[in-house]
Formats: sequence, C-alpha cells, structure tokens
Amino acid sequence: MRIRYFAGAAQAAGLTEEDVLVGADLSAAALVAQLGADREHLARVLAVSTLLVDGRPLHDRSTVVPRGAQVDVLPPFAGG
Repeated sequence: MRIRYFAGAAQAAGLTEEDVLVGADLSAAALVAQLGADREHLARVLAVSTLLVDGRPLHDRSTVVPRGAQVDVLPPFAGG
C-alpha cells in the first residue's frame, strides 16, 4: 500500500511517501494505528488528518482500505 504524506504530515513522518506491507485489507482506523504505532508525533497528526483513498475522501475510519490502495494523508491546513 502506498502512503503519501503532505505538509505537516510529511514533516511528522520524516518522509513524503512510503510503501507499507499489510497482510490483508484493513480498516482506515487500523491503518492509522499501524502507521503511528512507533511515531508519536505522526500519530497525533494522523488523528486529525483527512485521508484520501485512491483520490476519494474517506469519511468513516471503519471503512476497509484495500491492500493495493494509495492513501494520501492531508493534515489540516492553515490560511484563508
């Protein structure tokens, strides 16, 4: 699964993208927990970020994310 981080999420992750191996399809909540497991700052950013799965906004974190999906992590943006 390809994970792409933007703005503050990239800063928290220390990279702009990564490939994550998952054994099966999993919920977005489980994916977020896995991504933030050993990265406390990233976990905090993930908790308030919008996720796009294959370009579509994910509104319910109980939704299953397919193993081959691309997930974009968009933290809240400041400005106006």
